[in-house]
Amino acid sequence: MKASPAEQEQLLRLQSLDTRLAQLAHRLASLPQAGPLAELEARDRAVRGTRAEAFGTLEDARVELKRLESDVAVVEARIVRDGERLQHTSSVKDVSALEAELGSLRRRLNDLEEQELVVMERVEEAEVALSSIDLQRDALATDTAALEAERDAAAGGIGVEREQTERDRAVVAGGIAEALLAFYEQRRGRGSGVGAALLQARTCGGCGITLTGSDLESVRRAAPDEVVQCPECDRILVRTDESGL
Repeated sequence: MKASPAEQEQLLRLQSLDTRLAQLAHRLASLPQAGPLAELEARDRAVRGTRAEAFGTLEDARVELKRLESDVAVVEARIVRDGERLQHTSSVKDVSALEAELGSLRRRLNDLEEQELVVMERVEEAEVALSSIDLQRDALATDTAALEAERDAAAGGIGVEREQTERDRAVVAGGIAEALLAFYEQRRGRGSGVGAALLQARTCGGCGITLTGSDLESVRRAAPDEVVQCPECDRILVRTDESGL
């Protein structure tokens, strides 16, 4: 592949910008708020799980309370009905039967009301537990919001720098031939983000290997407009007056 020395040197500018973008991405992913936010998220997940259990307990208690209230209503209605029948009958046999049934119904009502009180206490306890959990979630949400605000403020500055760097990169990339740019991107993808490196004092800036022997001679013999690669890391080697050739 052929490219003028000036265009090859533009690859170094492009590489510098790509390296800067990678550094900014790392800074964005490594903001000091990231760790605490992850911890808060984990705590919130755990609290949400506890809340689901507490809510299930409350719902079960409420269902049981409704059943007891329904049973109480049925027994009370029967007591009213039998009481009315008792007032309107003159049959000794019917009176005896109704009084016996009323006694049984009142005992049943008393049992149901006692059970109802127990379940009402369970409902109240479950509501208090759920309210306490919601307060924990509110506190976690408050802490999370504060950290997110700090993170967003820090990220905003990084974002501004990234946008400017991306604009600069677009300008530099626009001045490089399409084939050379594609080749650089290919090398960069295979070279851990480094596609072009300065050959300085016969040393590759990409892998740190110093060229010697036939490798050095091959680079020396290459025409100025020939795109050469490091024999060790395969990145594009950009030659300048600093290359020591």
